[in-house]
Amino acid sequence: MLSYSNTSLSPEVSEFLLNCFVRSPSWQLWLSLPLSLLFLLAMGANATLLVTIRLEESLHQPMYYLLSLLSLLDMVLCLTVIPKVLAIFWFDLRAISFSACFLQMFIMNSFLPMESCTFMVMAYDRYVAICKPLHYPSIVTNQFVAKATVFILVRNTLLSAPIPILSAWLHYCGKNIIENCICANLSVSKLSCDSVALNKIYQLIAAWTLLGSDLILIFFSYVFILQAVLRLKAKGAAAKALSTCGSHFILILFFSTILLVFVFTHMAKRKVSPDVPILLNVLHHVIPAALNPIVYGVRTKEIQQGIWKFLRKGSDSRK
Repeated sequence: MLSYSNTSLSPEVSEFLLNCFVRSPSWQLWLSLPLSLLFLLAMGANATLLVTIRLEESLHQPMYYLLSLLSLLDMVLCLTVIPKVLAIFWFDLRAISFSACFLQMFIMNSFLPMESCTFMVMAYDRYVAICKPLHYPSIVTNQFVAKATVFILVRNTLLSAPIPILSAWLHYCGKNIIENCICANLSVSKLSCDSVALNKIYQLIAAWTLLGSDLILIFFSYVFILQAVLRLKAKGAAAKALSTCGSHFILILFFSTILLVFVFTHMAKRKVSPDVPILLNVLHHVIPAALNPIVYGVRTKEIQQGIWKFLRKGSDSRK
């Protein structure tokens, strides 16, 4: 439903409609079950990890505080995207209000770069731990984590906020059907009657500034880590040093691989179904979130011990 005001530069839009896989209705059927299972896994695994880190004093360390931040970001992204997609699949609730749409756009455009920035800070943590082990306790402190968290939140919020603001300021003159499962910036802004050149340019600049700079810094961190590891002479020292980076490196692969596949698929959209980039965009909000805590839980003994201790306390309290 659309209503217009002659005195306003932008009409009052009451709602949009999300056309989620309407060209491939069978996708909704076979996607709903795995997507709901991934959502439950992501929420449960991240909540368990957060509670374990909160209750286990041995995990009150900077590295695990950064992991807690990553889990919080994952949970917010999942809650922002997946319940709405499942509501469309199960109940055909395609309508989304104007304000809810741009709130979703803001969270997606700010929290994904926050995750990328958190990975960058975690890469620095691993760099200091391996390349400057004697200085690690004095460099990577709780105060460092607090400052890094403020930097992550402020940088990405300020640089990402103009994306939904620019889109919300556009003049929408009749079309309100979004060919997407989510309120992606370009999917929404192309419905307007105004030029969207500024939106496209700013989103491109923001993406390269935020995600691009983070990936470059992560790459150089691992170059320095690899150089330091290759200089280790003691038997087994290199393998031990690299194992401390294994979990973090796997998480970066989850995050960046799906993102790169989405970008390349979107660039080649004439050769693939238009639903493929939409599917990859949805999955990018849930697959890393589901796998991140599992990877750290499997590869980190301290977290394993903390989870078992937490589960034992829970079972003892029920007896």
